[in-house]
Amino acid sequence: MIVVSLTNCPPKLRGDLTKWLIEINAGVYVGRVSARVRDELWQRICENVKEGRATMVFSANNEQGMDFYVHNTTWKPVEFDGITLMLRPGEAAEQGDDNIPLSRAAQFQKIRNIRAAAQKKAQRQDYYVVDVETTGLRADQNDIIELAALHVEDHQPMETFSALIQMSVKLPAAITELTGITDEMLKSDGIALGDAMQKFLNFVSNGRVVCHNAGFDYAFLKAACRKCHLPEFKNQYADTLQIAKRELPSAPDHKLSTLARLLECDVSGEHRALDDCRTTYQVYEKLNEIG
Repeated sequence: MIVVSLTNCPPKLRGDLTKWLIEINAGVYVGRVSARVRDELWQRICENVKEGRATMVFSANNEQGMDFYVHNTTWKPVEFDGITLMLRPGEAAEQGDDNIPLSRAAQFQKIRNIRAAAQKKAQRQDYYVVDVETTGLRADQNDIIELAALHVEDHQPMETFSALIQMSVKLPAAITELTGITDEMLKSDGIALGDAMQKFLNFVSNGRVVCHNAGFDYAFLKAACRKCHLPEFKNQYADTLQIAKRELPSAPDHKLSTLARLLECDVSGEHRALDDCRTTYQVYEKLNEIG
């Protein structure tokens, strides 16, 4: 489910959105679309809204149960260790006067918020970066060939988990070229999907997860759990793709390799699950510094 709110937007854009969503009030649209269509709609909105304002809220498998995008608004989403908060201009800022003192009640509330945020941050320094390599893009048609996780504690990388998955069919040549994983590697070093998933679930337990493009990874992990008759993988997560779209909207794109280059991360390799976990960890930590 997504909700889009537009203010002062061109009529052409409003008409375009009604191809995908239902307008339930002036400038307010609701609907149910795939993540890919949702992101393409948002890109189209940003390109065509001109001087207008736009907000999109959509369901997400995180602690808040939702995520959102904003464009041309004075309220800004701020990432705080997996929780998205809205930073809005204070009354003084809106009036152009930075010297208006806060009331005693406002001061008290500000202190409470700072303390609560500090406590929340202290509780959230432990997480697991997860990545999968697959034979394609469709979780209902393709398979996981490599699965990895990196445990991060107090901002430092700790233990790792990595497993190649045995396949009963030959790997597509394009996947071997992209990842460097061969049929021989899967045959000699791979383990059964059920064994790999059980070890993975034991490793991450109910810990908080960080992924890049979490919707992709979670679709394959959930499909693997169903296939192996294991409990559904429902760990709360933070998605560096969505965080980067908010914090670095002017980036040429938000691919992991692009973000790693922009943020000057130390990249040892790509398109291998554990290497991508290490890169995602660095990207996540640096995005948090920006936010």
